[in-house]
Amino acid sequence: MKPDRTTAMRGLIKQVRKDMPFDIPEANVCTGQCNGCPKKLLDYLDAELEDWEYQLDAGDLPDFGEIKRIAKTSKKIYKVMQKYDFVDK
Repeated sequence: MKPDRTTAMRGLIKQVRKDMPFDIPEANVCTGQCNGCPKKLLDYLDAELEDWEYQLDAGDLPDFGEIKRIAKTSKKIYKVMQKYDFVDK
């Protein structure tokens, strides 16, 4: 049986938080290049996830497009993290 949308979004958030290097020290993240800045991308993604955690706790129900958007954004940012060797390839 497929999970409901709230469970799917919570699962996605949990997986992204597990896979992304949110805890890496800022000095290690900043490469001096501002094109695809890993620090800014991680901050953006963290804010998006926090926003959805708040909305889910408030009882909001994500639609499939919102779940897909978070998944797509996370994948793109993950690829940047791979490019800078912050996650496994």
